[in-house]
Amino acid sequence: MLDVLETIKDEIAVMFVAAMPLVELRGAIPLGISMGFTPLESTALSIIGNIIPVPFLLRLLEPIMDYLEKTTLFSKLVKKVKKRTLKKSRDKIKKYSLLGLFILVAVPIPTTGAWTGCIAATLLKLDPRKALVSIVSGIIAAGIIVFSLSYKVISVF
Repeated sequence: MLDVLETIKDEIAVMFVAAMPLVELRGAIPLGISMGFTPLESTALSIIGNIIPVPFLLRLLEPIMDYLEKTTLFSKLVKKVKKRTLKKSRDKIKKYSLLGLFILVAVPIPTTGAWTGCIAATLLKLDPRKALVSIVSGIIAAGIIVFSLSYKVISVF
């Protein structure tokens, strides 16, 4: 029984890391592998964990950012995040629409991913349902890319 609880705790830890901004599944997949999960298990847990916050972010980011932008404490930070996100994504998403959003999320490099995709979709006023499909597809693609890289690194050792 204790082994089952330990495994569940580890699975939740991987999913939690995957749900965090900046780290997302790029950090969660290697973490899961280092915790003893197979690359496939770690990837599946990371994809699920990365997807969980997306519907909430697409619905709640706009009112939260609007509120925080009016506060003296967070105003500069919110403006900086908006500016950085629009700089990274505006041209790509305007040119390719939802495909651009998919690419933004799918390419597993720093400061891209589901959170950035949700912020970009919110700022560019994309349809939340269509954005959700694009972002989830990008998460799955990023998971496959990171899985492939992690699997190749592990096979070298």
